[in-house]
Parts: sequence; structure tokens; C-alpha cells
Amino acid sequence: MAIVNLSGVRKSYGSLSVLKDVSLAVERGTVVALVGRSGSGKSTLLRCINGLERINAGEIVVDGRRVEQNEATLRALRQEIGIVFQSYNLFPHLTVERNVTLALSLVKKMSTAEGHAIAERVLNQVGLGDKIGAYPEQLSGGQQQRVAIARSLAMSPKVMLFDEVTSALDPELKEEVLRVMEGLAREGMTMILVTHEMDFARRVANEVVFMHQGKIHEQGPPSRLFVEPATPEFRQFISSAIN
Repeated sequence: MAIVNLSGVRKSYGSLSVLKDVSLAVERGTVVALVGRSGSGKSTLLRCINGLERINAGEIVVDGRRVEQNEATLRALRQEIGIVFQSYNLFPHLTVERNVTLALSLVKKMSTAEGHAIAERVLNQVGLGDKIGAYPEQLSGGQQQRVAIARSLAMSPKVMLFDEVTSALDPELKEEVLRVMEGLAREGMTMILVTHEMDFARRVANEVVFMHQGKIHEQGPPSRLFVEPATPEFRQFISSAIN
């Protein structure tokens, strides 16, 4: 059964139509990779799922909850959906532990002891248990991105959204973040990710969705899509992305 369901979603900024009648079902425990050229609507789609952008038409349902623009609904929704961006958005004046536990204490009203236990668990999960007392400036870019992932995991989300989280990292740091994401996939986390990492999408995703000019142009398992692209647009995209 789908945990994320988009039906006829449209999104415009003034006269610019960014999402054009997008429908997509994401099954629980699967990894869906959104690929396509810049400006094809991938990141906007993620932001609509998390309620960061208001859609103009259609419907988005996450775990039976309709995404609506009212404060109570969005607050509840964002406890169930983690989102990690290209920029880490860590608080530089707070320790790694406090960056992870801030939402736990403010939103979930957890005690310091409860928050500490969760921070230890999720930081160990992303391979940073030894950095719990460090500050962001003492970490590499890859480590900061892994703290951002741990911060989302601390909220026990049902779905994780990743928006080009490795695009600002050099190859070595990129690999350490991708390994963490691959581990989450093996553990059964439902993930929707915008990525330009075609090898990662081919290896980890259950479903690849190629977006083109605001529409889902082609989709299917990577074993089929990358071997036999059905459209010249996707064939050209793969060729330029890999070369």
C-alpha cells in the first residue's frame, strides 16, 4: 500500500507552470529516485510533499493524511516526514548533539536524557557517535550532512526526502553520505530522493522517475529504465549524465 500518494498535482509560480498534472504512488519501504535536468520540477515536488510549497491543484496524501496548508496539519506532517537539503542548515553555535535534539525538546517535549539517548543512537547510525560533543565548524562537509540526516532520523520519520544532498560535496565526502543513505534503504526506510548520482539510483532505487518539463516522462525499475529507455529524452539524459 502506498504511503505517499500524489494525484493530479499542479504547481505554478505566477505564469510559470512547474508541475503539470503529476501523479505518483510510493510504496512503504521503497526508494524512489527523481532524476532529470535542472528545472524539471524535482525539488519543487519534494517541497510540495513536505508542505513547504502550496500546490495549485490535485492532492497529496502521506500515510493517510492529506497535505493541507494549515498550521496543525503541517506540524503533524513534518513529524512524519524528514527532509534533508543540499545545505546542511546546522546551527553553528550548537553542538552536534544539540542540533540533533533541538526539535525533540521543542516539538516532542522530550527530556534531556531521552534526547541524549536518541542522539547517541542516530549519530552512531550515521557513523558519527564520536562527534556528539563537536561543533559544526569542526566537521567536514560530509560529516555535517550526516549530522543533518541524523537530525531528521531523530524524529522517527515514516518517510525521508533528500534534495540533492551530495551535490556540494567532493567525491570522497559524497561517498560517505551515499553509504549512509544506502544503509537506510537496507533498513527499510521509505525514501524519495532527488539525485544526479545515476550509479547510486541504479544500485539503490526500487523505482526511478524521470521528470521532464514538469511532468513524469518515464518511470520504472532501474534494471529496465537504464537498459531500455523508452523515450529519446531519457536516453539523451542518461547519455549526458554518465559522460
